[in-house]
Amino acid sequence: MIKALSEDLRNKVSAGEVVESPASVVKELIENSLDAGAKDIEVIIEKGGHQTIQVRDNGDGISAEELPLSILRFHTSKIQTLNDLFSIDTLGFRGEALSSIASVSEMSIMSGDGNGGGAELKINNGSAGEVQPAADIGGTEVTIRNLFYNTPARKKFLKTPRTELRKIVNVVRCYGLGFPEVTFKLIADNRDIFHVSIESLRDRIDNLLDPTYSRNLLEISIEKGDFIFSGFIGNLNLVRSRPGEQYLFLNRRFIKDRLMNRAVYNAFESLIKRGEYPFFVINALLPTDQVDVNVHPMKTEVRFKDEWRIFNILKSGVSESLSSILETIPGFDTSFQQVSSLTDEQKKYYNSLEKNSTETIKTNPNQNNLYFDQSQTLSPTKINIERAKDYASKLADTSFSDQDLITTEHIWQIHKKYIISEINSGLVIIDQHVAHERVLYEEALKAFESTSMASQTLLFPEKIDFSHNDFDALLDVLPYLEKIGFKIKKLDENSIQIDAIPSEMSIGNEKNVIREILDNFIKEHKQYSSFQEGLAAMFACKAAIKAGDSLSREEMKELVNRLFSTEHPYYCPHGRPIIVQMSLDELDGRFERH
Repeated sequence: MIKALSEDLRNKVSAGEVVESPASVVKELIENSLDAGAKDIEVIIEKGGHQTIQVRDNGDGISAEELPLSILRFHTSKIQTLNDLFSIDTLGFRGEALSSIASVSEMSIMSGDGNGGGAELKINNGSAGEVQPAADIGGTEVTIRNLFYNTPARKKFLKTPRTELRKIVNVVRCYGLGFPEVTFKLIADNRDIFHVSIESLRDRIDNLLDPTYSRNLLEISIEKGDFIFSGFIGNLNLVRSRPGEQYLFLNRRFIKDRLMNRAVYNAFESLIKRGEYPFFVINALLPTDQVDVNVHPMKTEVRFKDEWRIFNILKSGVSESLSSILETIPGFDTSFQQVSSLTDEQKKYYNSLEKNSTETIKTNPNQNNLYFDQSQTLSPTKINIERAKDYASKLADTSFSDQDLITTEHIWQIHKKYIISEINSGLVIIDQHVAHERVLYEEALKAFESTSMASQTLLFPEKIDFSHNDFDALLDVLPYLEKIGFKIKKLDENSIQIDAIPSEMSIGNEKNVIREILDNFIKEHKQYSSFQEGLAAMFACKAAIKAGDSLSREEMKELVNRLFSTEHPYYCPHGRPIIVQMSLDELDGRFERH
């Protein structure tokens, strides 16, 4: 027998499409704050959102008369007519968020307009009480408690508080990148996760991701008619082996779109391997009538009226910005006037590129709407990218024993910082610390997937005490620490004993290394796309030989051998260059030899 669902059940079922987790609650509340014109947003979390979620802002408040309407389904101030759906310029518009959240939690809303007219409304299980007078906070404060308390089936699918907090951090970080003109503050369990003030997008990337990112950014600025793209892409130093640092915004709305992602990946395809992911923060401004955002209640999916035009404009713009990426490949001569050191096969390849540079691109006659220029020729940028690809692949295929690459028979250390070696076309200078750092970083990542790294036993084991919260987090980190060579014994509820440390780490620094690794974990991967990468990078930095360490000739040879056996021997995990190459022609020029 077919029966109508009760209103209460309908509300709870519908809420499932909007409220999937604490992170989705934070997303909807932040979007409401931004739509209200807020310039200061504060998010407070307790127990990963299981217990409390609170979002405060200084935007336009809600009047006492409209507070009861704000939690009713399909009530909104953002659209009025059907035609408004075709020109949406706000992040929210469905009128579902607050009502959906209210139906599966205990909610209170306090709001004021800054003129003394504050009010508060409390909602329990979707039922609102009476509006009460309250202090005028000059904005809105929404507090959510006991999420999913009345839907136990949904609550049991929540992850641990730490996992849910990680999702929330990603959401707040995402909107922080999308709105650098807005101040964001995130507090979790009385601990500041981050606090960023009004700043440029470049500075916002540094503050929310890593301070080293700014030196590895390439600006994107594309304008084709009424299609505008801006933002930044990362150079090869910011390429990661797993996704997670790709941020797309469409008319200020964070979206997930395979087509636009593919446009960026295709522009990078000559420079990265399959399974590698470049970093980017890209803002697309398109006419609202060219986009349909009314696809899914989460509002992260969109439809484009002319998707292939968007694809080609974005890909072309990213490709042009990538021209300067050749500077990240040491010794890559963009002019290619000096070919004396090339093999016959390489010369043949480069000559073919020069020949092809004058040939036109053939396009499908049925795809004239893709905005290709039928007379377009291969640009110098595209030629150089192909050359860079070939250069990098040949280095990767060349073993270290190949004397054309580097000669360890002629190798010196200068100032106890740098290693100098002769190559057939000049010389290379290697930073010994960052070279060893790259070696240890990749070895640590491999250890996470297979055999643990070697250890050295401490003559006098070290004891470390932790707070209760830190010790709880340490238990999650322990398997990774053991993989990189630590041998750790649990003593009591809040302390451990270090019996052994990685064989390549100097004795005496083990306490600081473990505490910094733990801090990085607690701060929710603030610097890296994954915790494993962050741990490996931190360990490598602390364990690597330092500037000032004297190396024997054999030690230098071993380090260089290990360096060129890595996948990325030209930059350290933090993005610093490892190798500087100087050609013989450049040396001759310095001494005015002609």
